[in-house]
Amino acid sequence: MSANATASSPSTVLGRQLGDELRRLREAAALTTAQAAEALDCTKGKISRIENGRVTVRLPDLTAMLLAYGATNTELRDRLSLLARKANRRRRQGWWNQYGPVLADTYRDYIALETMAGTIRTFQAQLVPGLLQTPEYIRAVTVASHQWQTADEIEQFVQVRLARQERLVSDSPLQLWAVLSEAVLLQQVGGPKVMSAQLNQLLIASEQPNVTVQILPFSRGAHASMFGPYVVLGFPEEAALDVVLADNPTGSMWLEREAEVGRYQELFDAARTSALSPVESRMVIRRRAKEHRA
Repeated sequence: MSANATASSPSTVLGRQLGDELRRLREAAALTTAQAAEALDCTKGKISRIENGRVTVRLPDLTAMLLAYGATNTELRDRLSLLARKANRRRRQGWWNQYGPVLADTYRDYIALETMAGTIRTFQAQLVPGLLQTPEYIRAVTVASHQWQTADEIEQFVQVRLARQERLVSDSPLQLWAVLSEAVLLQQVGGPKVMSAQLNQLLIASEQPNVTVQILPFSRGAHASMFGPYVVLGFPEEAALDVVLADNPTGSMWLEREAEVGRYQELFDAARTSALSPVESRMVIRRRAKEHRA
């Protein structure tokens, strides 16, 4: 995932839940987004952003929306108010906010979603996934990007990526499934010594019960995922929809529409089906690690 992605920010899970409920209430009241906007004296765009979970919902706005939609049930109003407060607090209080300008807004949003995700499925064409990178590998990638100018900024970014990895060993560990092009094993990031250590770390991680690593070898030929890396984030909340972050030549983009997300779910299923099994993949990783040491 590009750390300086420029696409619009994703919604948080709590924000999306709140937005979904507000959309259902608006539709139950037989109001269009234009009519809702008129009742709140705002734009249709604001209503859409609220319903998509992309903006903070201030309590006065929430109260006005519930009034316009005829939602008078006290229990419902209290529950949605609590949900709005929790969503707003989650946006402000993440550990990543202490790193200031080192992190682009979209990367902050990605980390926020990653902390709430239950599963991550990813295809990577050139790089080891950030959650599995060694400090030396992270440092080499960061230096090569030319996005940070000072040694302190680089080290802060390294620490951010290492902090993200805590999700894999937490009390409720993230389930990570990564399909990697064989090119990931060959790219000389940081030189042979760094790559050998990185591939050995990849082997260790792949043996954890919550981590699956598969290698998609060159011999499989052309495949649909070869056009760019992507991450599919899944969430434990009931009825929560998956979110996709896909890289392309102009940056990264967030996808939340069901049809678009479904397409990437199909891409990943095809990639993992074509890839070597986890056991075969570990054999290939081990062999490539030895080659880097030679």
